[in-house]
Amino acid sequence: MDLPNIFSKEVSEGVIERINQLTASSQPLWGKMTVAQMLAHCCVTYEMVYTNKHAKPGFFMGFILKNFVKKMVVSAKPYPKSSRTAPAFLISNERDFEAEKQRLIAYIRETEVLGSYIFDGKNSLSFGPLSANEWNNMLYKHLDHHLKQFGV
Repeated sequence: MDLPNIFSKEVSEGVIERINQLTASSQPLWGKMTVAQMLAHCCVTYEMVYTNKHAKPGFFMGFILKNFVKKMVVSAKPYPKSSRTAPAFLISNERDFEAEKQRLIAYIRETEVLGSYIFDGKNSLSFGPLSANEWNNMLYKHLDHHLKQFGV
Protein backbone atom coordinates (compact mmCIF):
# COMPACT_ATOMS: atom_id res chain seq x y z
CA MET A 1 0.00 0.00 0.00
CA ASP A 2 1.29 3.48 -0.90
CA LEU A 3 -0.37 5.13 2.12
CA PRO A 4 -1.31 3.74 5.55
CA ASN A 5 -3.63 0.77 5.03
CA ILE A 6 -7.18 1.95 5.83
CA PHE A 7 -8.28 -1.70 5.59
CA SER A 8 -6.19 -2.56 8.66
CA LYS A 9 -7.72 -2.32 12.13
CA GLU A 10 -4.74 -0.32 13.44
CA VAL A 11 -5.01 2.39 10.77
CA SER A 12 -8.81 2.59 10.68
CA GLU A 13 -8.96 2.87 14.48
CA GLY A 14 -6.23 5.55 14.33
CA VAL A 15 -8.36 7.55 11.91
CA ILE A 16 -11.39 7.07 14.17
CA GLU A 17 -9.35 8.32 17.15
CA ARG A 18 -8.60 11.47 15.14
CA ILE A 19 -12.30 11.88 14.31
CA ASN A 20 -13.13 11.51 18.00
CA GLN A 21 -10.84 14.46 18.77
CA LEU A 22 -13.18 16.73 16.79
CA THR A 23 -15.91 18.70 18.51
CA ALA A 24 -18.99 20.40 17.13
CA SER A 25 -17.10 23.70 17.46
CA SER A 26 -13.86 22.58 15.73
CA GLN A 27 -12.74 25.20 13.21
CA PRO A 28 -10.98 24.56 9.89
CA LEU A 29 -7.43 25.71 9.28
CA TRP A 30 -8.48 26.35 5.66
CA GLY A 31 -11.66 26.12 3.61
CA LYS A 32 -15.27 27.06 4.29
CA MET A 33 -16.94 23.85 5.54
CA THR A 34 -18.08 23.45 9.12
CA VAL A 35 -16.86 20.35 10.92
CA ALA A 36 -20.29 18.69 10.49
CA GLN A 37 -20.28 19.49 6.76
CA MET A 38 -16.76 18.06 6.47
CA LEU A 39 -17.86 14.80 8.09
CA ALA A 40 -20.85 14.60 5.72
CA HIS A 41 -18.52 15.41 2.81
CA CYS A 42 -16.23 12.51 3.82
CA CYS A 43 -19.25 10.20 3.94
CA VAL A 44 -20.00 10.82 0.25
CA THR A 45 -17.13 8.56 -0.88
CA TYR A 46 -18.61 5.76 1.21
CA GLU A 47 -22.17 6.50 0.06
CA MET A 48 -20.91 5.92 -3.47
CA VAL A 49 -19.66 2.49 -2.39
CA TYR A 50 -22.48 1.33 -0.12
CA THR A 51 -25.65 3.08 -1.34
CA ASN A 52 -27.46 4.00 -4.54
CA LYS A 53 -27.83 7.62 -3.42
CA HIS A 54 -25.56 9.01 -6.17
CA ALA A 55 -26.04 8.59 -9.91
CA LYS A 56 -23.29 7.20 -12.09
CA PRO A 57 -21.69 9.98 -14.15
CA GLY A 58 -22.80 10.28 -17.76
CA PHE A 59 -20.51 9.26 -20.63
CA PHE A 60 -18.76 12.63 -21.03
CA MET A 61 -18.25 13.22 -17.30
CA GLY A 62 -17.13 9.60 -16.88
CA PHE A 63 -14.52 10.14 -19.59
CA ILE A 64 -13.23 13.28 -17.84
CA LEU A 65 -13.15 11.57 -14.44
CA LYS A 66 -11.37 8.42 -15.65
CA ASN A 67 -8.85 10.19 -17.86
CA PHE A 68 -8.08 13.41 -15.97
CA VAL A 69 -9.21 13.17 -12.33
CA LYS A 70 -8.64 9.53 -11.40
CA LYS A 71 -4.85 9.70 -11.23
CA MET A 72 -4.93 12.60 -8.76
CA VAL A 73 -7.55 10.90 -6.58
CA VAL A 74 -6.04 7.39 -6.38
CA SER A 75 -2.36 8.33 -6.17
CA ALA A 76 -0.46 8.70 -2.90
CA LYS A 77 0.20 12.39 -3.61
CA PRO A 78 -1.64 14.59 -1.06
CA TYR A 79 -4.41 16.94 -2.12
CA PRO A 80 -3.53 20.64 -2.14
CA LYS A 81 -5.27 22.77 0.48
CA SER A 82 -8.57 24.31 -0.69
CA SER A 83 -8.66 22.16 -3.85
CA ARG A 84 -11.92 22.03 -5.77
CA THR A 85 -14.36 19.22 -5.22
CA ALA A 86 -16.88 17.43 -7.41
CA PRO A 87 -20.50 18.66 -7.22
CA ALA A 88 -21.71 15.46 -5.47
CA PHE A 89 -19.31 16.21 -2.62
CA LEU A 90 -20.51 19.77 -1.99
CA ILE A 91 -22.33 20.00 1.33
CA SER A 92 -24.00 23.39 1.66
CA ASN A 93 -26.73 22.73 4.23
CA GLU A 94 -26.23 22.38 7.97
CA ARG A 95 -25.60 18.90 9.31
CA ASP A 96 -25.81 17.28 12.72
CA PHE A 97 -22.25 16.84 14.01
CA GLU A 98 -22.84 13.70 16.11
CA ALA A 99 -24.94 11.98 13.44
CA GLU A 100 -22.37 12.64 10.71
CA LYS A 101 -19.51 11.59 13.00
CA GLN A 102 -21.18 8.28 13.85
CA ARG A 103 -22.11 7.66 10.21
CA LEU A 104 -18.50 8.20 9.04
CA ILE A 105 -17.09 5.98 11.80
CA ALA A 106 -19.55 3.22 10.83
CA TYR A 107 -18.45 3.44 7.18
CA ILE A 108 -14.76 3.28 8.15
CA ARG A 109 -15.36 0.22 10.33
CA GLU A 110 -17.47 -1.51 7.66
CA THR A 111 -14.71 -0.98 5.12
CA GLU A 112 -12.05 -2.34 7.48
CA VAL A 113 -14.14 -5.43 8.28
CA LEU A 114 -14.78 -6.16 4.59
CA GLY A 115 -11.07 -5.88 3.85
CA SER A 116 -8.97 -4.98 0.87
CA TYR A 117 -9.69 -8.22 -1.01
CA ILE A 118 -13.36 -7.21 -1.35
CA PHE A 119 -12.28 -3.89 -2.88
CA ASP A 120 -9.60 -5.26 -5.24
CA GLY A 121 -11.11 -4.81 -8.72
CA LYS A 122 -14.34 -3.31 -7.30
CA ASN A 123 -15.96 -0.69 -9.50
CA SER A 124 -15.84 2.90 -8.34
CA LEU A 125 -18.89 4.90 -9.36
CA SER A 126 -16.64 7.61 -10.80
CA PHE A 127 -13.50 5.77 -11.93
CA GLY A 128 -14.43 2.21 -12.87
CA PRO A 129 -12.49 -0.77 -11.47
CA LEU A 130 -9.82 0.13 -8.91
CA SER A 131 -7.14 -1.98 -7.30
CA ALA A 132 -7.15 -2.41 -3.52
CA ASN A 133 -4.19 0.00 -3.40
CA GLU A 134 -6.08 2.63 -5.39
CA TRP A 135 -9.11 2.26 -3.09
CA ASN A 136 -6.84 2.55 -0.08
CA ASN A 137 -5.15 5.68 -1.39
CA MET A 138 -8.47 7.31 -2.27
CA LEU A 139 -10.14 6.51 1.05
CA TYR A 140 -7.21 7.20 3.37
CA LYS A 141 -5.96 10.31 1.56
CA HIS A 142 -9.38 11.95 1.57
CA LEU A 143 -9.93 11.33 5.29
CA ASP A 144 -6.39 12.41 6.18
CA HIS A 145 -6.71 15.61 4.12
CA HIS A 146 -9.88 16.71 5.89
CA LEU A 147 -8.78 15.66 9.36
CA LYS A 148 -5.64 17.76 8.87
CA GLN A 149 -7.93 20.57 7.67
CA PHE A 150 -9.46 20.51 11.15
CA GLY A 151 -6.16 20.13 12.96
CA VAL A 152 -6.38 16.47 13.98
